[in-house]
Amino acid sequence: MAEILDIVDEFGNPTGETVDRQTAHKRGIRHRTAHVWILRQAGAGLEVLLQKRSKIKDSNPGCYDISSAGHIPYGQDFLTSALRELQEELGITDVSAEDLHYCGQRIIKVQKVFHGELFIDNQISNIYCLWRDVDPAHLNLQESEVEDVIWINLNRCKELVRMEDKSFPHCIYLEELEMLPRI
Repeated sequence: MAEILDIVDEFGNPTGETVDRQTAHKRGIRHRTAHVWILRQAGAGLEVLLQKRSKIKDSNPGCYDISSAGHIPYGQDFLTSALRELQEELGITDVSAEDLHYCGQRIIKVQKVFHGELFIDNQISNIYCLWRDVDPAHLNLQESEVEDVIWINLNRCKELVRMEDKSFPHCIYLEELEMLPRI
């Protein structure tokens, strides 16, 4: 069954029209996503949990990415979708909207080719952080979405994202990492 999304204006407000996810990415139609970065304070400083995307994903397969992220289905809002994605992708069920800290909103416009097909991303994303020291061994990863998760020092993550040699396969944007709190 096709995933149906709200078409949104430049501020992320639904226009009243909808589009299926595949068409949105084929034609570059603006839609919404919710991104949740899981953070913890560790001995080496602030760490962020990264997910490694499944190799079968339609975009950025096998790349390190945001802790949890996903498209917002028609009729839903940013927070509801953020909580749903945490549960679906990582198996984290004991989080409420009050646990998510709003970090800002981003406009993402990217064109890339994956699996021989043009993929046009045109999205408005609300960025959240969740303070949670989770043990990766206790997460229930959604295999069709997430291959693995790792904790990494936030400053080291920024260094790896800045590297141009792509030795660290990722689809992380430095702009978004800079939106996260610094403690």
